Amino acid sequence: MSRRYFFTSESVTEGHPDKVCDQISDTILDAVLAQDPKSRVAAEVVVNTGLVLITGEITTHAQIDFIDLARRKIAEIGYTMADNGFSSDSCSVLVALDKQSPDIAQGVDSAQETREQLSSEELDKIGAGDQGIMFGFACNETPELMPLPISLANRISRKLAAVRKTGQVKNLRPDGKTQVTVLYDGDKPIGIDTVLISTQHDAEASQDVLKEELWKNVVEPCFADIELKPDDQTKFLMNPTGKFVIGGPQGDAGLTGRKIIVDTYGGYSRHGGGAFSGKDPTKVDRSAAYAARHVAKNIVAAGLADKCEVQLSYAIGVARPCSLLVETFGTGKIDEEKITDLVSQHFELRPAGIIQNFGLQTVTADRGGRFYQDVAAYGHFGRNDLDLPWEQTDKAEALKSAAASLMATA
Repeated sequence: MSRRYFFTSESVTEGHPDKVCDQISDTILDAVLAQDPKSRVAAEVVVNTGLVLITGEITTHAQIDFIDLARRKIAEIGYTMADNGFSSDSCSVLVALDKQSPDIAQGVDSAQETREQLSSEELDKIGAGDQGIMFGFACNETPELMPLPISLANRISRKLAAVRKTGQVKNLRPDGKTQVTVLYDGDKPIGIDTVLISTQHDAEASQDVLKEELWKNVVEPCFADIELKPDDQTKFLMNPTGKFVIGGPQGDAGLTGRKIIVDTYGGYSRHGGGAFSGKDPTKVDRSAAYAARHVAKNIVAAGLADKCEVQLSYAIGVARPCSLLVETFGTGKIDEEKITDLVSQHFELRPAGIIQNFGLQTVTADRGGRFYQDVAAYGHFGRNDLDLPWEQTDKAEALKSAAASLMATA
């Protein structure tokens, strides 16, 4: 007999103070990589009332006006009104940056790294930028092969920002959070239990009017192409405290890397603990997490499992992963050991190889100077609105064919 249970995931809008920091960090990364693809970047940002602090370590030949960059990103997010307590025109922007430690750099730098295509022997000489563990996940609950709760929470957050920017819903301000609780029967989502939206708004806004407008213009459109929809049992909570006027960095300080669960799978899968934003691709916290998602998604897309989690681990300065684990939670169509062998045969998991295959150092310049800042809000995975290299299912047919051969000879 299957078990019924609830699972909840949350998301935040681009105006949430932590997400402001993530976006500034990744805007810095975009600007630096566009000029110098081999830059080493670990850009950290702190925001509070009237203050932006840019810190961390950057080694680059790029010439960047960090203060102007931060102000333009803050304005794009929507903080342009002085009464927010945080405005692109009036906030103080402080910059305190160091260069990357040479002890860290020596594990990654290579004379051959300046060439575009590296041989397997050369890839072995370029180590990971740090130690750590990374997880990737995929399941067949949604077309983008993401868990339904985080998919819906991110979708609602993105729509909330969109109706604010177009003026379709009046009196909204940039800060906001969403949350969706899904009822499961075994592994199958069967109901939408609760939808929660907390959104910053003008002081004169009517909560009743806002609630009605958000249901009609945000929630309902987000379920338009989804078979499972809210029903008369679904609870809709909007600003449960009664109002949300003081928000953004005036309401709470923000830090880069403090929304790692929002960035990934909404708690449905495990997380290695490393944040993404502000880090150049030599940091495996970022690049290997993207690779692990690519592996998991292709396994599910190939029909080898309904649900798949991939763990990778690395040692600083060492190219090949210390470990690779594939977990299919009992949904695998062939043995997990065989799936693991297929992953080793079909996927490049050395850091320099991941960077090379996904074009992670050149993608910003290739796309007109903007890439990483667009994944800094609303999730790094399952993004059908962005053409992300790690979201491609380009290995699925090869995996399916190889698995069929294994089964035929078994």
